[in-house]
Amino acid sequence: MDMGLAGKAAIIGGGSSGIGYATACALAREGAQLMLWARGREALEAAASRIRDQTGAKVAVAVANIAKPEDNLRIVDAALEAFGRIDVLVNNDGAPPLGTLLDFDDTAWQKAVQQNLMSVVRTCRAAVPHMRKAGGGRIINITAISVRQPAAGFGLSVATWAGLIGYAKTLSLEVGPDNITVNTICPGRIDTPLSHRGFERAAEGDAKRAQQMRDALIAGTPVRRMGSAEDVAAAVAFLASRQAAFITGVTLPVDGGRSAALM
Repeated sequence: MDMGLAGKAAIIGGGSSGIGYATACALAREGAQLMLWARGREALEAAASRIRDQTGAKVAVAVANIAKPEDNLRIVDAALEAFGRIDVLVNNDGAPPLGTLLDFDDTAWQKAVQQNLMSVVRTCRAAVPHMRKAGGGRIINITAISVRQPAAGFGLSVATWAGLIGYAKTLSLEVGPDNITVNTICPGRIDTPLSHRGFERAAEGDAKRAQQMRDALIAGTPVRRMGSAEDVAAAVAFLASRQAAFITGVTLPVDGGRSAALM
């Protein structure tokens, strides 16, 4: 199926590993040009080199910390310099620290707001005018299933990503007439090195207990497995495609049916 992404220019956050890297690979295979950003230069350039070798895609990179306002704008400028257009914006980064809400001070809250909410606000504000010039675009935000089904210890992410979902829904109403769609994906537990470290931390280094926690999570997931980065990337690629042109303002769980919410 031709997804209509050949020649499109996509900005992808966290492009050196995990969901960001898998998304970059998926879009590159569809013929998109990529601007990847991440914090670490070595891993980022290695990821870009692999994608070029495997797909022949044009890939540019920008080392950036999305929590810094100046870096939000610099990423957009770098994409414009490389490709002269912006068609797809994938807002993807890590998550704030885990912990009890009442233990976080104002500084922790301010960092979480900058990372999860204001980075998207700024990047969208910079990218949307160029999408309008291109005749349309796709904005796709990556959050987590905890924003739909809150869990203790994830409060910084839940609170700030809830704000992002409200922002995304409102933005979808305002830019819809410009043929720009805005959607948010909520991945469930994804089988990545970061996830493995999370089990290890929760089990306090007890490998047997960590495996038991992993097994219990899988048993509570209807499809009986953890998700892969490629599962999420496939959803991103679809929402970026021309086939998804009539889908906007949606918050989509990609969690193997684990979340209990009806909507």
